[in-house]
Amino acid sequence: MVYDWFNRSAAPQNPQDPQPEQAAEPPAQEEAPAVEAPSDIDQDALDWARQAYARLKAQQEAQKQEVAAAAAEPEPEPTPPVEPTPEPDPTPVSAQDPVQAVQTPEPAVGLSLLEQAAAQRAQRQQEQLERAIETPAAPVEPTPAATDEAAPSLGDFDEDFTWSAEVLAAQGRQLSDISLEEIDWLGRLRRGMEKTRQGFVTQLLDTLGDDPLTPEVLDDLESLLLRADVGVKATDQVLEALRKRLNEEVVEPEEGIRFLKDQLKGLLDQPIQASGTALLAPERGRLNVWLMVGVNGVGKTTTLGKLANLAIRSGYSCLIAAADTFRAAAVQQVQVWGERSGVTVVSNPSANADPAAVVYDAIGAAQAKGTDLVLVDTAGRLQTKHNLMEELSKVRRIVDKLAPDAEVQSLLVLDASQGQNGLKQAMAFAQAAGLTGVVLTKLDGSSRGGVALAVSSEAGLPIRFIGAGEGIRDLRPFNSFEFVEALLAK
Repeated sequence: MVYDWFNRSAAPQNPQDPQPEQAAEPPAQEEAPAVEAPSDIDQDALDWARQAYARLKAQQEAQKQEVAAAAAEPEPEPTPPVEPTPEPDPTPVSAQDPVQAVQTPEPAVGLSLLEQAAAQRAQRQQEQLERAIETPAAPVEPTPAATDEAAPSLGDFDEDFTWSAEVLAAQGRQLSDISLEEIDWLGRLRRGMEKTRQGFVTQLLDTLGDDPLTPEVLDDLESLLLRADVGVKATDQVLEALRKRLNEEVVEPEEGIRFLKDQLKGLLDQPIQASGTALLAPERGRLNVWLMVGVNGVGKTTTLGKLANLAIRSGYSCLIAAADTFRAAAVQQVQVWGERSGVTVVSNPSANADPAAVVYDAIGAAQAKGTDLVLVDTAGRLQTKHNLMEELSKVRRIVDKLAPDAEVQSLLVLDASQGQNGLKQAMAFAQAAGLTGVVLTKLDGSSRGGVALAVSSEAGLPIRFIGAGEGIRDLRPFNSFEFVEALLAK
């Protein structure tokens, strides 16, 4: 079964896929071994987690049985092919010209340089279209190339699983809707944000203590939030709300943490709600073009490769435009990612090729194939370089001209470890590149995960995807509730 991560549901294209969750559910105590649960986990939540584990265990066993049964079936013997009887060629031999059949018409002699360039461009576009038509569309089921990393499997009934199940239950999810993909990702996210959490949560708990919140505690909390790169504006909003709450009633530490979570989640959700799109997903039946922009070294090309893999796993057809034609070996890096995910890469082999020309060819190929999503890898650029920003605008104009009905997104890739410098990049790119969202990467290698709040509150940009690891599966759509829970997990 294909799991559509963009919409957090099973992909609708495969109604004939087996549904192992309908299998008989074994008793929870047989599938979820009794382990010592953390003292802060509610017993109801623990019981819910045990039931979820039992259901997923039943699904996994049913899938193993189906695979074993399919492998045990004898393969039918191949039938010898019947050679067709050649039909006589109605064309007279004298009319056949084998030399003319294999020769490519040469450009007419006497053309100007501009005319010759136009003819070569038209020929290259025709070749791209022919290759696109000949290449079959990406299948909905993930191809072997797309399974570059081992598929998630159900591990032990441990603290990671119980925490992940508790987060899903808190969002109102039903047992029948729980997927192993989500459990696996939440565990990765929690482990990936360990560095941020170690520096932030430990000090937060020490600051709050066991007594009700006081103005002095809020002053310490202000310093803590600023050191975590939450940003001045976001910190002021959170503290103002806490001070207002203190003026109304006594706030115990646990209630203070819950209130803090609500405030942080509200800050992250505000630009997402303003955009009108809760989760960014390619629209089916329509061309979607996503431009990946950012400075050098933030992991832009790697993020694009992971997004392509995520699209294929979620049942979308995808194509990559290798428009970073200035950085050495950038095109080769994109092609490696394309091979890992089974995604076609459109590129120009000539040195320092025009990025807009590559995008031109990619749009034509995508339109010929009926591709769902085109990911455009652009050259890294500093936000202060006016000529490079103009080049980005040129690429956008090409997209708007060739595909006026396409859904275009301009996503800025930010390195979480850059902290406030990343915030400055976001604000500068937002003015020059017409940004519609942010992809926050390298959360696992930084203790500055709080920069997500600064980007949302000060730059006003919705965070669309986050990366919390080096693996190909370590990039997923952003969910503010899950992010805050992972940030403040004990």
